[in-house]
Amino acid sequence: MTHPTAPRDGNCLAGPLSEILAVEPTAAWWRCPHCARSGPMAQLQVYGPEPGLTARCPSCAHIALRLVKEHDHLWLTLGSGTGAFRFRTA
Repeated sequence: MTHPTAPRDGNCLAGPLSEILAVEPTAAWWRCPHCARSGPMAQLQVYGPEPGLTARCPSCAHIALRLVKEHDHLWLTLGSGTGAFRFRTA
């Protein structure tokens, strides 16, 4: 019988995420979970600016992400119903 590893806190994500968060975001490849279209993020259709930016799949209009600027923070939501990440900005 194999034993699952004990969970670690979110700090263990710092290294792996720093490799992808420091690249050109519009070149990142995206795949729609609804219609399976894929392509670079630059092909998404973006609506906004208020209350934030909403990027949708150009084929089926499924929400890919939302960005909302709030004072010195940026909120990032990936897809629908996935929760949100808050990043401190300069």
